[in-house]
Parts: sequence; structure tokens; C-alpha cells
Amino acid sequence: MDIRLIIRLHKLLLIEQTGNPKELAFKLGISERSVYNYIGFMKTELNAPIAYEVQKASYYYERACEFNFKG
Repeated sequence: MDIRLIIRLHKLLLIEQTGNPKELAFKLGISERSVYNYIGFMKTELNAPIAYEVQKASYYYERACEFNFKG
């Protein structure tokens, strides 16, 4: 997993501007399959409360979510 992609994905999730998986893949410059892998990783390994809103066609956080990736 590329931490830079996780940070970009996190920022898009915060503003609910991911779009559908195909659009998100384009925004991140990765495959649609990789989008599902990153979302799955964030949900299982980082305990991110990610959900998908069908009407908005966008992923979002169900509750407040912050990450600290400072080294």
C-alpha cells in the first residue's frame, strides 16, 4: 500500500468527493480493482468507517475519522 494514495483518498473521503469506484480510480491514477483494495485495507487494517452513498455515488466516512502519518 502506498501511504501517499491513502492520504489522497482520506482527503477525498473527508469532503465526500470520491465519486464512484471508476471515477476514484481515475482521480488516484490506479485501477478500479486497486480502489477496492485500498478501501478494504483502510476499513480492515486502519479501522476507517468508510461507507458508500448510492445516491451521491461517493464514498464517505460514517463518523469523524483522522489519521496521523507524521514520521
